[in-house]
Amino acid sequence: MDGEHSALSGVEREREKLPPIYNSSPPAGLGRGVKQPFPSLGTFISTLSQRRDAGGRGFAGGITGTLTSIRHGRELPPICRNVRQKQRLSIDTLPPEVKAPFPSDPVIPLRTKTTKEFQFVLLMRCVCVARDDVERAVQSGDWREVREFYLTTFDSFIEINAAFKREANGLFNTIEDSGVNAKFVNAVYDALLSTPQDIQKSVLKGIINSLLREWKGPRTKDDLRAYFILVQNPQYSSTSTYVIYAHLLRQIAALSEADHHFLVHWLKKLSARRFRQLVERLLQFISTRLFPAEPDELPPLTKCSWWIPSATKVLSLFNAANSVSSPPIMPFTDFYNITLEHIDFMEEYRTWQNYGNSNRFSFCQFPFILSTAVKKSIIQKDSEQQMISQARQSLVSKVSRRQRVDMNLLFLNIKVRRAQLLSDSLDELTRKRCDLKKKLRVTFVGEAGLDMGGLTKEWFLLLVRQIFHTDYGMFTYMKDSRCHWFSSWKCDNYSEFQLVGTLMGLAVYNSIALDIHFPLYCYRKLLTPPMAPCDQNALVGMATATLDDLQQIMPELAHGFGELLSYEGNVEEDFYLTFQVFQEEMGVVRSYNLKPGGDKIPVTKQNRKEYVQLYIDFLLNKSIYKQFAAFYHGFHSVCASDALMLLRPEEVEMLVCGSPELDMSALQKAAQYEGYSKSDSTVRCFWDVVLAFPLELQKKLLHFATGSDRVPVGGMADLNFKISKIEVPTDWLPISHTCFNQICLPPYRTRKELKHKLTIAISNAEGFGLE
Repeated sequence: MDGEHSALSGVEREREKLPPIYNSSPPAGLGRGVKQPFPSLGTFISTLSQRRDAGGRGFAGGITGTLTSIRHGRELPPICRNVRQKQRLSIDTLPPEVKAPFPSDPVIPLRTKTTKEFQFVLLMRCVCVARDDVERAVQSGDWREVREFYLTTFDSFIEINAAFKREANGLFNTIEDSGVNAKFVNAVYDALLSTPQDIQKSVLKGIINSLLREWKGPRTKDDLRAYFILVQNPQYSSTSTYVIYAHLLRQIAALSEADHHFLVHWLKKLSARRFRQLVERLLQFISTRLFPAEPDELPPLTKCSWWIPSATKVLSLFNAANSVSSPPIMPFTDFYNITLEHIDFMEEYRTWQNYGNSNRFSFCQFPFILSTAVKKSIIQKDSEQQMISQARQSLVSKVSRRQRVDMNLLFLNIKVRRAQLLSDSLDELTRKRCDLKKKLRVTFVGEAGLDMGGLTKEWFLLLVRQIFHTDYGMFTYMKDSRCHWFSSWKCDNYSEFQLVGTLMGLAVYNSIALDIHFPLYCYRKLLTPPMAPCDQNALVGMATATLDDLQQIMPELAHGFGELLSYEGNVEEDFYLTFQVFQEEMGVVRSYNLKPGGDKIPVTKQNRKEYVQLYIDFLLNKSIYKQFAAFYHGFHSVCASDALMLLRPEEVEMLVCGSPELDMSALQKAAQYEGYSKSDSTVRCFWDVVLAFPLELQKKLLHFATGSDRVPVGGMADLNFKISKIEVPTDWLPISHTCFNQICLPPYRTRKELKHKLTIAISNAEGFGLE
């Protein structure tokens, strides 16, 4: 409770900062009694004044009464921290019982004009009132009318609704329409920052009044509208307003799930520009609270520990609004808070693991705010801990039985022949299934290379290349979408699909990027569910498939389904389809019913949506279930980690594949040198040649130097790429150490000579030496 009293005192301090005029009864002309006509402000403010007068004394108490309540130290309701254990916070659909009718709103008795007249005044004057009247006040120095408008408008939730609702007593009960005049809200807020400081402070004081009024039962829709309007206030960009902003966020965060459901759908109707501004303001608030520019700029973190949980929960409403928008309002990566890369995120992760359903806040409860780099680091460190634990168990077991300790126990040792790469790899991984969580080390039979990371990268590269070759038949390459998909042929043993899953898991576990081209839907299936169930018979990978998912894999078929769904003619007679699908398997065409008796059920205009959905589900789920289930269990046999719950499908894809986008300029900036400097002629020639290479040769260079042609999650800077000088004759080719991402260049004298030697080296490099 000390933290809450301290935070409340912060609001009092905000009030104390206001000029004396706002800490006492309003002066003549600005009171709450009969208002004088405004000779110059215009129709809109006159209308508002008349409407407020007509409301009588419904706002009794006003500013002075609220300030009295502040002196009495009224506490705000505590934030609700009901966090689902180890689940993403997603506010999308709610059960019917949660969507119960809201309490009826109070009548706003402020109407003196017809709705049509009022709408006309709002729409025609909203922008010019805020702009022209402020400009006129700037020129004349007379701010009385503008001050009165702002002072009155933000004094209570009822006044806010009176000013900004399109119809003062309109119900606006639906999630589709907030009833707020967005243009007028924008105009009022845009003009606010041009007003004198005393007016801006009066708005903040009015917000304090509004927030500290007593709560009487559940929030009404007018209350939600007021929160929706207040959270858009641009004044919260200043740290001097953070105490007030924090209390606003706290009240919004503490609303019921049904209230949040309304806010989510109202937020998604904001303009993209306004939506982004509010998201960035929340991210900045969290960053500044974590790392204030000045130590005394904000109250001590220990006394207002609820600030960050409140802001993060409100940010989750924006993330939910973004997720339910089609297309999304902004990329999901714009919700990342890069500042969190500098906190102890492993402590956050352990807190989430240990106290998932308690009152202990952790950013891992809201994974959308964590960047892929942070999630990758969490997975890496979690993997390292599992590797150490696995190695320790092996050592303890040997010692307890008084057996000789072999250091090879600490590793997953894979020994393969290049000529039998696939079969040897399958045998090794099957035999050493219990060692999958140890550090991987690869040896090629007959080669003297010591694996410091480079041979492991090459093993992955060669194995993936062989597995996904079209002649092998495990995967089908879709030319239209340029991705691979699972072959639907039936067999008795799906162990090779499990091998591919294990291979992907080992790549993530050992931080190796693979050149794999699966559609995004595949990674969504991998996260369904994100943790492998204990029951081996439980269904896995059965993610809900949509026409958009099919578009990623089979765009031509998806287009045909789109035409079927939009066809205006007689579907049954013109298409002559039944609930049946035909597939070619090993040269034999087989038929499958999409539902019982499907071969006898015609597709009509009434049931065509069901037909399309069943067909898509069959292609992407049921027809390949056994193949994908083996693949799923292979992946999760290595990557069985709580950290997977933090990931989106796009982020899993990034961890598995890295980035295909090569930025050689970024590599040049991050490069380190040994024996050379960046101004040496050989180095300058090297970069001139590399930057002019076509993409294919740039990929070969990256593979030559690092063992992989993929860019890690952190970008080129994470490669620690080094160019070293080697004192040998210039007729030598360049040499690479893929274990250390290092390329060694002889001191070539000309650009032509360097280009010739480098092209030969990168085009023929495979194995330990040249083939």
